[in-house]
Amino acid sequence: MTSSSLGDNKAMQIGVVVENIEAAVQAWSQILGVEPPSIIITDPLDSAHTRYQDQPSSARAKLAFFDLGQVALELIQPLGEPSTWNDQLVAHGSSLHHIAFEIKGMEKHIQGLQEHGLRLVQRGDYQGGRYAYVDGQEQLGAVIELLEND
Repeated sequence: MTSSSLGDNKAMQIGVVVENIEAAVQAWSQILGVEPPSIIITDPLDSAHTRYQDQPSSARAKLAFFDLGQVALELIQPLGEPSTWNDQLVAHGSSLHHIAFEIKGMEKHIQGLQEHGLRLVQRGDYQGGRYAYVDGQEQLGAVIELLEND
């Protein structure tokens, strides 16, 4: 048995890019029968250290999270570009963007996915941790997000 490149293999988040997060939050709130969550904006480049295609990117996003039990539904409205979020929105409109897994040892897990032919497309920091998006569209049909919390 080989070691997993996805931590304990428990998905913790499903990410969907949307054109209008306020409208999407209202629609999901009604469907789920819950109060709308707060909408936040990701940190700017100087604190998020966002890198897209291995280059600094000032792209940001509006985010909203719905707790669905084991997983959270993350709605993402891209703000600026370049970013993997904007690429997805331009190519496919509002659509599934990623499946996220919490891991420990970011570099080890990125390397493990790269050994399977997946390509790192974006990474950055958030308060309390870091993320990386690895493009698995061709092999898996989805982008994989790695989340490492401190």
